[in-house]
Amino acid sequence: MSSNKKYWKSVEELNDNSSIVETLRNNEFVEAIPTDEFLGDKEALGASSTTRRDFLKYVGFSTAAATLASCEGPVMKSIPYVVQPEEIIPGVADFYATTIADGFDFANILIKTREGRPIKVEANNLAGSKIAPNARVHASVLSMYDSMRLKNPKIAGKSESWDAVNANVAASLAEAKATGKQIVVLTNTTASPSTDKLIAEFIAKYPGAKHVVYDAVSSSEALDAFQEVYGERALVDYDFGKAATIVSVGADFLGDWQGGGFDCNYGKGRVPKNGKMSRHIQFESNMSLTGANADKRYPMTVTDQKLALAKIYGIVTGNAVAVGKFANEEAVNNAAAQLKAAGSKGVLVSGLQDKNAQLLVLAINQALGSEAFNTTQTRQIRKGNSAQVLELLNDIKAGNVHTLIMSGVNPVYTLPNGKEFGEALKKVKTSVTFSLKEDETVLASTIAAAAPHYLESWGDVTIVKGHYSLMQPTIRPLFETKQFQEALLTWAGNSTSYYDYLKGYWNASVLSGKTWNQAVHDGFFVGTVSGGGAGSVAGIAAAATALSQSKPAGALELVLYTKTGMGDGQQANNPWLQEFPDPITRVSWDNYLTISRVDADNLGLKNYNVANGGLNGSYVTLEVGGTKLEKVPVIIQPGQAKGTVGLALGYGRKAALKTEMQVGVNAYSLYKDFNGVQAVKITKESGSDHEFACVQLQRTLMGRGDIVKETTLNIFNTKDAEIWNPVPMVSLDHKETPSTKVDLWTEFDRSVGHHFNLSIDLNSCTGCGACVIACHAENNVPVVGKSEVRRSRDMHWLRIDRYYSSEETFEGDGITKDKASGLMNSIDTFQGLEHPSDNPQVAFQPVMCQHCNHAPCETVCPVAATSHGRQGQNHMAYNRCVGTRYCANNCPYKVRRFNWFLYNKNSEFDYHMNDDLGRMVLNPDVVVRSRGVMEKCSFCIQSTQAVILKAKREGRVVAKDEFNNACACSAACSSGAMVFGDVNDKESEVAQLVEDDRMYHLLEHIGTKPNVFYHVKVRNT
Repeated sequence: MSSNKKYWKSVEELNDNSSIVETLRNNEFVEAIPTDEFLGDKEALGASSTTRRDFLKYVGFSTAAATLASCEGPVMKSIPYVVQPEEIIPGVADFYATTIADGFDFANILIKTREGRPIKVEANNLAGSKIAPNARVHASVLSMYDSMRLKNPKIAGKSESWDAVNANVAASLAEAKATGKQIVVLTNTTASPSTDKLIAEFIAKYPGAKHVVYDAVSSSEALDAFQEVYGERALVDYDFGKAATIVSVGADFLGDWQGGGFDCNYGKGRVPKNGKMSRHIQFESNMSLTGANADKRYPMTVTDQKLALAKIYGIVTGNAVAVGKFANEEAVNNAAAQLKAAGSKGVLVSGLQDKNAQLLVLAINQALGSEAFNTTQTRQIRKGNSAQVLELLNDIKAGNVHTLIMSGVNPVYTLPNGKEFGEALKKVKTSVTFSLKEDETVLASTIAAAAPHYLESWGDVTIVKGHYSLMQPTIRPLFETKQFQEALLTWAGNSTSYYDYLKGYWNASVLSGKTWNQAVHDGFFVGTVSGGGAGSVAGIAAAATALSQSKPAGALELVLYTKTGMGDGQQANNPWLQEFPDPITRVSWDNYLTISRVDADNLGLKNYNVANGGLNGSYVTLEVGGTKLEKVPVIIQPGQAKGTVGLALGYGRKAALKTEMQVGVNAYSLYKDFNGVQAVKITKESGSDHEFACVQLQRTLMGRGDIVKETTLNIFNTKDAEIWNPVPMVSLDHKETPSTKVDLWTEFDRSVGHHFNLSIDLNSCTGCGACVIACHAENNVPVVGKSEVRRSRDMHWLRIDRYYSSEETFEGDGITKDKASGLMNSIDTFQGLEHPSDNPQVAFQPVMCQHCNHAPCETVCPVAATSHGRQGQNHMAYNRCVGTRYCANNCPYKVRRFNWFLYNKNSEFDYHMNDDLGRMVLNPDVVVRSRGVMEKCSFCIQSTQAVILKAKREGRVVAKDEFNNACACSAACSSGAMVFGDVNDKESEVAQLVEDDRMYHLLEHIGTKPNVFYHVKVRNT
């Protein structure tokens, strides 16, 4: 018998004429919540006359409304396959080997797909693969699902068919050929042998045509120097794992210097084995990722770096060079002596944009006979020629170019005189731009050629000489796009598809003893390279003399650089990268002028914190050679060389970007003559200050030696572990007892089944952040935007804390703290520790949920939403969680995140979860969390279970270290700092690492017994 009872959830429902109830049936909230008001700093609330009683009444009802709406989740209908594709098993991921080559980032990668959707980038770990994916490469999968992509070709701003485009371009080419006018193909560094052959065939059909290679961030000086010495326009490929002594003069080789990807071998050499590890000395202007990882770092102006390099050359080679006085001269002399003593185990690198400097680098490494210096398997991923680009600009301005075909470049944005270039394009009869987006150059061109994403494309890449990589599509093209190569074949009169052309080229010229299918499966083919010539540097004495006479361009030097997250700015519309905190400044959603405290004080510039914890800073105007850049915010950066300032390229874009992503200033406008160092005039702007989104305002370790433990190599080799890695002592029955021997809870047997641990080595962690983006991709972590990050509400499950020391060493901080006595003296001491020295030591520490076996969060949850699993993971039952946040308050590691708002399908957070295209990147194995619940690292439980089920299905035990790739962070870590696995498998790497003398846990004295452990940082000082 059915019941006629009426069930209601609020008194308001008993009112038949209530408009509120009717609204609730269709909307999440009874009225539009004024998000702008409660997100912003509003004064209206303070002036309100609403009584406390009425206020609580309305707040209580709106809270009930929100609760009512959240009781029912959205219904998503699933449609089964009528005919299931053979290669797709629903619920099981497929992986495809491919290569990214966007002209700035190059890497051999795997693409994880689910039901035909690429959802994640992973490293290709096959022996022979080149360059592991960095943070930008991991984020590139989201760029494919960008709703602002160019979806079809356009002529004069109107959508057209590809047939119309082909007809238009063919007519223009024929006219140019008949009249003898210039045809120019302008591309970035494709590093593609088949594309080079195709362009050569195109030029053969149109003899007046020429190919110009343009890289937004130039490496021309290093290319010119190498070409002069070795006769090849390429770059040296360095293996820092073979070097015992590394000296870098302005080279951020753990960042984007010469294509990056050096961190893997570098990390291997940084772990102390048999009492030895590499020694790294850095001379630089900006505090870079590489400088932060150095054993010894010396801030120097670029001019002083040039003098230092000339000095090093004289000491290493024995050729006397007269060099005047410069900063840190004694340190330079010591570094040169160590380099010379290291011989073949030493290596010197430099990022100075000066051909003479690059010639000296080659001569020094030749003199050392450096094993890390590889001139045979040269890097092919930087080929830009600045001189040819400048010549092309002059030809366009003069009206000499009839047809211009561009691919992979955005000169209207990246050229210092980009607007002038855009105006000059009007003199070109036909300008065609292949692009993913309707960017600045596309808008100035006559034809917008919609290009596919690299995950929709075929292609090949030569990252290093003799190593051939393949690019294969992992999804059908989402839009009406065409590859540059496909169009070029058509315009050259070749009816062959690019796939057939590529396959034919590989079968004829690349593959030897391997099939095409095997090469596609592996993603690359390793050929043989004959030994290169020895190379001799002609006129090296003149180069050394010229460098030794370097003079500063002005009172202040502006040093332009690329940030780890944004690179050259191609992915500026990628919210994962915009929200990615810079490893050094911990600021997201911005670029800014970095300046030393001394120079900031002289100019009256400041940074300060406001009541909500946000960081604010002054604005300045920069002037370089008559070009002004206004409203540039300032960050006072410890370690910035006095007399220099830094500014990141890649920001300040407007075209084809969502409003939220239109942040920062365009530093390319100051990139005169493709030189990253410019004389600059700085003027402070009056008025309001800039609001930064900074996720770490804690600037120092403040003497807390049980968080970041460090020692020197000498102490590590000569003292017992209890000296440099002491176990914290606690009081038990009034006796000092090791904290590891004291328990608040009864232990249970964890030796049965799997038990997961994560090892993090502070020596090999470079702070690159690839793990942060990989975690975002794997676990559907939402992007919350600048305003929320500013309130410390970022949702990253994994953060990389950056610590500065206030003294020259962290040990000095501890001594300073211990000397403090009395209340006032302690307060003054700790306030002093908040101000790092002019050249602090830096430590990076990844921190995620520690998955404590004695977890404080589990004991305080009133609804048992968080609990401990048998395999060592701390679980979260989202449906149980009611958002009390007791667990976050009780977590000593502060790794839990609270969903303040609904980030999915919410116009207030317009990133990638508001449209069907953007949501295609979501991992179906991980639930998209709603507002009002806690979330945190899960040790990628969906992946660990997938490994277990796969082994069970195949009737075997889980293989040794098979779990290491299950956790997104450890799989993404190219330096080897993170190792994940089963400690109950005594043969596994993680089981051996947990027994290492360097192992320790965070805050070990509180007895939480984490399943994440760290290794003491050892400095070779």
